Amino acid sequence: MYRVAKANEYLIITGIGIEDVKLAKKAWILPGQRSTTFSIAPVNYSFDVHAMSSEKLPFILPAVFTIGPRDDEANLKIYGKLLSEVAQDSQELHDLLKGVIEGETRVLAAGMTMEQIFQGTKEFKQQVYDKVQTELEHFGLRIYNSNIKQLVDVKGKEYFSFMGQKIQQEVANQAKVDVAEAKLKGDTGAKERAGLTLRNAARVDAETKIFELEQEGLRKQRQAKIEAQTTMYANERQVELAEANAVLATKRAAYAQQTKIAEVEATKTADIREAELTKTLEIRRAEAEMERLRASTLAKAQVDYEITVQQANAKLYEQQKQAEASRYAREAEAEAKLFEQQKEAEGIRAMSEAKADYIGRMLSAFGGNHVALQQFLMLERGTYTELASINATAVKGLQPKISVWSGAHGGGSGSGGQGGLAPEANAIKDIYTLLPPLHATIEEQTGIKMPMNNVYTAVQPRH
Repeated sequence: MYRVAKANEYLIITGIGIEDVKLAKKAWILPGQRSTTFSIAPVNYSFDVHAMSSEKLPFILPAVFTIGPRDDEANLKIYGKLLSEVAQDSQELHDLLKGVIEGETRVLAAGMTMEQIFQGTKEFKQQVYDKVQTELEHFGLRIYNSNIKQLVDVKGKEYFSFMGQKIQQEVANQAKVDVAEAKLKGDTGAKERAGLTLRNAARVDAETKIFELEQEGLRKQRQAKIEAQTTMYANERQVELAEANAVLATKRAAYAQQTKIAEVEATKTADIREAELTKTLEIRRAEAEMERLRASTLAKAQVDYEITVQQANAKLYEQQKQAEASRYAREAEAEAKLFEQQKEAEGIRAMSEAKADYIGRMLSAFGGNHVALQQFLMLERGTYTELASINATAVKGLQPKISVWSGAHGGGSGSGGQGGLAPEANAIKDIYTLLPPLHATIEEQTGIKMPMNNVYTAVQPRH
């Protein structure tokens, strides 16, 4: 529902969607929310506060307090929470406030004597007001007005009555004393007045004469002072006038100079403006002439541009054709060279394959003995002959040792089926039987030891 509070009221709302409490003058109350209306108008509370002085003398303090909430959001929320527990016009709220006021009053009275309370009633009441106000701030309340009445005795403890009677008696006695003193003063005063009249008359005459003389002297002093001040004032005015004239002359000179400067500036400004306008006019004329020349030249430039573009296109086409012909020639040459290299590679590969096949067959013939194959290839290629020639050249002029030897077993090579071998095998055998003496000779003559033991062993006849 939609609720609206009166001018002196507030709505305090709680429930779903509200973290603590919400204050409003008007609001929609949604499902799951609750609202309470409370008034902020001050309320009068009357109390008879029972207290006791430091001498344990009880008394009653009648008081009327006008109390209401502070009109700001924070204090109104505090006051609204208080009213959620007790009604605004309930006895519970009345007792709560009474308890605060009585408690502060009792604490304050317990630290004072009855005489202090009675003699300083105004100060006591102010202290009560201050203490109560401090405590009420915890509830969001303030005292708008307080009326603390005269202190009242507790029945059977008539302290204030006795104090009143005492004061009344003292006042009556004091009045009697005052009357007697007044009569004494009246009789004595009459006599004193007569004598005083004579003395005062003589004193007044003397004082009058002295006063007249003093007044005359003062008048002359004032007159001299006035004349001196007048002279000083006139001199000061003349000085000020001279200073004003000097300032005026200076300002006139400055104004005249500024006027001349302004006139010169105005003249020069006009000249500058005229020169600027002339310059602008010449620029506009030059721009117009440039546009005319540009328009007349543009057509010729356009024709020349088109001719140049056509010539450039023709030259570019010719260069493209030449580049394509050159590229075709290079490609043909590269293809021919590649074909030649391929054929050379094929020939080398065929030769290598033939050599590899030859070496493989020979290695198979020597039973896989690489050293024997190596020695055979050296014999086949004349390596030993070259070594012998080199050795002969090296020992020329020396007396070398000469070894004479013939075929294997001292008899040269045979041509029959010696040892049951085929003729081709016997021929190879004869060659290898010559190798040991040859290597021995090389080692003896040059100091070079040839690795022929394995070869020799390989060609020994098998039994």
